[in-house]
Amino acid sequence: MTRLAPVKRLALVTGVLALAFAAATPARADFAVMRFDSGYCQVWWDSAATPWGAGWTKIALGLPDADAARAVLYNAIAQNVCR
Repeated sequence: MTRLAPVKRLALVTGVLALAFAAATPARADFAVMRFDSGYCQVWWDSAATPWGAGWTKIALGLPDADAARAVLYNAIAQNVCR
């Protein structure tokens, strides 16, 4: 039983370090607005991500947050670029 205690301690320290590293990693806010051939537009959380298949276009890239992406989406709807 005395040999198990150091292993548990190592596992705990490793878990705490992994959690601290994940929390310290800066978040990447990179939103996009996609337009599909049907005219429907959608906010995507990652500019690098793309839908499967054909029939879509990125109309705005690298937006800093979801609010900015929604503003671009609403503006595109107002200009009849999207429905």
